[in-house]
Amino acid sequence: MTVRAGPDVLDLTEAHRFPNRPVRTGDTLHWDVLSLYAGVLDGLRAAGQVTSVGIDSWAVDYGLLDADGALLGNPVHYRDSRTDGVAEQVWRTVPAAELYAATGLQHAPFNTLYQLVAAQGSRQLASAERVLLVPDLLTYWLTGRPGTELTNASTTQLIDPRTGDWAYGVAERLGIDLGMFAPLRRPGDPAGELLPHVLEETGLTGPVPVTAVGSHDTASAVAAVPATAGRFAYICTGTWSLAGLELDAPVLSEASRAANFTNELGIDGTVRYLRNIMGLWLLQECLRAWGSPQLAPLLRDAGDAPPLRSVVDAGDVAFLAPGRMPERITAACRATGQPGPRTHAETVRCILDSLALAHRRTIDAAVRLAGHPVDTVHIVGGGARNALLCQLTADACGLPVVAGPAE
Repeated sequence: MTVRAGPDVLDLTEAHRFPNRPVRTGDTLHWDVLSLYAGVLDGLRAAGQVTSVGIDSWAVDYGLLDADGALLGNPVHYRDSRTDGVAEQVWRTVPAAELYAATGLQHAPFNTLYQLVAAQGSRQLASAERVLLVPDLLTYWLTGRPGTELTNASTTQLIDPRTGDWAYGVAERLGIDLGMFAPLRRPGDPAGELLPHVLEETGLTGPVPVTAVGSHDTASAVAAVPATAGRFAYICTGTWSLAGLELDAPVLSEASRAANFTNELGIDGTVRYLRNIMGLWLLQECLRAWGSPQLAPLLRDAGDAPPLRSVVDAGDVAFLAPGRMPERITAACRATGQPGPRTHAETVRCILDSLALAHRRTIDAAVRLAGHPVDTVHIVGGGARNALLCQLTADACGLPVVAGPAE
């Protein structure tokens, strides 16, 4: 994405889009991070001469580097099963309530903390000198300078959201060496310059600075919400729906932990108080299972399908893994005494109704727990293009929904 910014001007143009396909080798699901890096280089080449570069990506996943800075295998995908049961193991050392009080992060089985505990004892981790979260890894390959950007670091469950620094006590109790992480950076900090061989490969003329941004994509998405006042909720939609509020301070109460809300750090010292919902992953997996049919006719037919005939819990981790999503949705409906969807359109309607209801539950809970009323809901990200989802969310929440930007 190329951006032209100036006084009262912010123009965005898509320069290049490339696939991101997880790859399973043996019994482990990986990210093809070298392919992603190649896509970044292709994007820089397509963008033409630029004055600065910033990288954001998803959260929690990381690459391991050896003492020479070489990557020790492809990063493991957060949907991999290696963290099954690890949370319970961690809680025997640091009880869940203590962990939340120290880090403010919701329980998600794929948090970086659980991934690192799952990797303890492996030869790969024992050989590693450096841990770099995915956007920091890509930045390192562009610049040769390691760093750990704070908004993404705050998703590791190893950051204290009150101080914006590492939760040293938690890491020590769990045997996690925080010295393996590069120094923390904040959005706006310099992250180096494109290396000579990167300039040569992309055709750019140096120097080209690289700047730390809100490298967790949700941090950048929340910063992009076109709200002029503080009485709004946001839903960042895509593979996930991340619904919540932008606050000045974390909410670390026991009620907040019980409701599984997270306190992630945002731009300019803000806190992203939110809860994860499975999001359009449910729909994406169904489309994949159906052979990737055209979405527009399915959405049209879903709009005509009976509303609320069957719904599922869109926050259920039972939907986390890939594969057989239509059958799993049908089974979940029947397990709760509801009829299963009979057609593709009814499955799509079930998904969108379920997401809309999950959006309402999450926003209502966030408002109550944070004592922060809202009068508007902003939907940003790819789901902002889904008019049916936006309308169902507005109907469920009883609030106006403002859709966009999608990127």
